Amino acid sequence: MTDCLSRLRLPVFQAPMFLQSGPAMVIASCRAGIVGCFPSVNARSEADLAQWLEEITGAVSPTDDAPWAINLMMHRSNSRRHADLELAVRYRAPLVITALGSPREAVDAVHGYGGRVFADVIDPRFAAKALEAGVDGLVLVAAGAGGHTGQIAGFAFVQEVRRFWDGPIVLGGGISTGRAVRAAEVLGADYAYLGTRFIASEESMADPEYKAMVVAASSGDIVCSDALTGVRANWLRQSLVRAGYDPDAMPSPGQIDVIAAAGDAKRWRDVWSAGQGVGAIDAVQPISAIVDDLARDYETVKGAA
Repeated sequence: MTDCLSRLRLPVFQAPMFLQSGPAMVIASCRAGIVGCFPSVNARSEADLAQWLEEITGAVSPTDDAPWAINLMMHRSNSRRHADLELAVRYRAPLVITALGSPREAVDAVHGYGGRVFADVIDPRFAAKALEAGVDGLVLVAAGAGGHTGQIAGFAFVQEVRRFWDGPIVLGGGISTGRAVRAAEVLGADYAYLGTRFIASEESMADPEYKAMVVAASSGDIVCSDALTGVRANWLRQSLVRAGYDPDAMPSPGQIDVIAAAGDAKRWRDVWSAGQGVGAIDAVQPISAIVDDLARDYETVKGAA
């Protein structure tokens, strides 16, 4: 497989977001010139996932559009992980991004047809383990990311990983503007991971009230807690309050269970995640317009350097 990432208009991955990213978001992102991605568990069944993959592969040109990616939750609580991997292989996903578990099971299968595997990691120790498993790239989820988040600042994270890895790095965590995308490159990353920026898009599956909450929020409205899913994640304060939580006194950590979290109204469905980059989001827009804005900002900063 040729380097599909060479077709990008901007060095940006539209990050996969639990219960928010679907075929419409992926297709719009790829057509706008950035990597479009979704978590496989957003499709409620294996049959639904196959239908989504049919839709995406039928709409995204393998030569003219940016590539798409599927995000596989490899944690043992995800009983679908092997079946979802088989579908990713069947539909020859250009990029597979693993998360919440070892990427080892995915590497040989994806490499078998020429695809590439990136591992989502939250610290240098996990990055080193992913590289030992044979991944092609790393997604460094730094402090400030929406949903499941790391705790290490992007500046420190990229610098430390670059001491032992000179391959592709995608950096996420609080990145919402073209200026920040360019800053990630200057820092030493190859690509930027933007999730929160696309919650308030027309193609997002997020509830309209969720989108409005993102537009109205600032970084001070983000609360980090492991109470809901067992893994530290960033949540919108107002949504926690509406669901009956005290953001300043969250319960003890929950159990990690990816599938249960998808169907539990107290986790993810009514309690909404977002990253610290919310303060740069002013309106709900189509993804094409969001990418145009990112590109103008990026080129202005790059041209001024």
